[in-house]
Amino acid sequence: MVTRCTIETSRLILRPFQLSDASEVRRLAGEREIAENTLSIPHPYEEGMAKEWIATHEEGFRNGTLANFAVTRRDNGVLVGAIGLTIFPEHQRAELGYWIGLPYWRNGYATEAATDVIRYGFVELGLNRIYAYHFVRNPASGRVLRKVGMQREGCLRKHVHKWGVFEDLAVCGLVRADYAQ
Repeated sequence: MVTRCTIETSRLILRPFQLSDASEVRRLAGEREIAENTLSIPHPYEEGMAKEWIATHEEGFRNGTLANFAVTRRDNGVLVGAIGLTIFPEHQRAELGYWIGLPYWRNGYATEAATDVIRYGFVELGLNRIYAYHFVRNPASGRVLRKVGMQREGCLRKHVHKWGVFEDLAVCGLVRADYAQ
């Protein structure tokens, strides 16, 4: 079982999502640029989708396969994005995923949040490996992953079909033995 917790960083509070976050999630995640750079966010982001997504979190926490967090600013509580781990307990590994709303890009929020979620994964959850994918055409996401200690492990050529185009995915990862707290 994954413990539902709140993680505090110097500028952010990472907390469980609440249904009251749904309208802001829809507004932020509904931007075309967010969907364009993620594997699973649809566009358009229809009414009700955010509530449905948030409603899946509790069961994922309970069965130990998901740890999603709302990324909020510490100073005013404003929601700026989402970050989470999709956990594969039988392999002691998790996939890191995140998005930050357009108005909050280039503030270091993704790096700050990912740093502490990775620590949570290794220290609190006892994971052996955390990895992430990013579109090769999105080098900014690759920079975030390198800043948090992940190494590029390869490229999955034409691995996903997104909006009519086969896309290359870069695979980045970090194992507990290489994790420096």
